[in-house]
Amino acid sequence: MRRPLNRPQGPGAALIWDLLTFERLMTNTVVHLIYWAGLAIIAVGVFGFIGAAVGVAIRDPFPWGVLMAVPVAVVGLLVMAALLLLWRSFCEFYVAIFKISEDLSAMRADLEAEKTKLPPR
Repeated sequence: MRRPLNRPQGPGAALIWDLLTFERLMTNTVVHLIYWAGLAIIAVGVFGFIGAAVGVAIRDPFPWGVLMAVPVAVVGLLVMAALLLLWRSFCEFYVAIFKISEDLSAMRADLEAEKTKLPPR
């Protein structure tokens, strides 16, 4: 029977061990970075949308430009709010899925430890 590998000791060894094995998942950090990157992309898109509305209002000599730009800017802000909520919910979904995975592996480890404590029949 094959013995499991021993966890290395030392200051940097635990980090390398966690990177090479899947005993501890690092998805919280990764999802956090992806969340902030997605927020930045949403913000850039919405600011471009609102900037285009302001540009139309400035370039048009008639009042129709302003009348067109105001609803477009309002719709841009509403779309931003909807995208932010949607993006947050997707990221929270992924975090929940990985938390379930961590809980299942902890339950599996507890079950295996309990099996080794029981006397053989």
